[in-house]
Amino acid sequence: MLIVLGILFAVAPVVVWMTIARTRPVGFAIGGTLLAGASLLISVQHGWIDVPRPDAHLIFTALAPLLIACGAGLEGRHENSPPPQWTSRRNGAIGFLGMQFVLTLVAGLLYALLISEGSEAPPSKALPSLPPGISMVSEGTSCGSGGCWRVATVTSEDGLSRPEIIRELGLQRESCRSNGWLLDRRDLCVGARDNGENVIIYVGLGY
Repeated sequence: MLIVLGILFAVAPVVVWMTIARTRPVGFAIGGTLLAGASLLISVQHGWIDVPRPDAHLIFTALAPLLIACGAGLEGRHENSPPPQWTSRRNGAIGFLGMQFVLTLVAGLLYALLISEGSEAPPSKALPSLPPGISMVSEGTSCGSGGCWRVATVTSEDGLSRPEIIRELGLQRESCRSNGWLLDRRDLCVGARDNGENVIIYVGLGY
């Protein structure tokens, strides 16, 4: 059900544009751009493109109306006054896109509020890729007073010592980057530690 809703959300601006477009050149250009944007958003929804989903939805719903407005403006320069029924379709399109943007903004703000109040472990894909000769023994999550982490125990197939494994991974020092663009301002930090028996890779979210 969520997959269907996500696809409908992405293609809605395309359908809206189809109802108000009046010229073929501008209509196809704007429609094709909106369809390309919808395809990218669907790819984000399915995890085929690794970008923050709430931010992607917010940017899409902000840019789509601007693109449609630009298309309508370009058509107005080369066409006569639109028929009365077009005006009602345009007003309906404006109302629909405005409602979509407001709902996305509210959902994004609720998301930002929820992540600021709770802790969650990053997904498995946040773990760094392993170089040849190093394999994962186990994976799980760990939570404490500082939040939750995704952890993985790794070992060397070539007999490397634990310090050598850490150097091979390039994780001698913890590195952090922003987890999102607009709504999610937490840091995603990656590091490794030697617990005396194994090398543990960890990924955590925090402020």
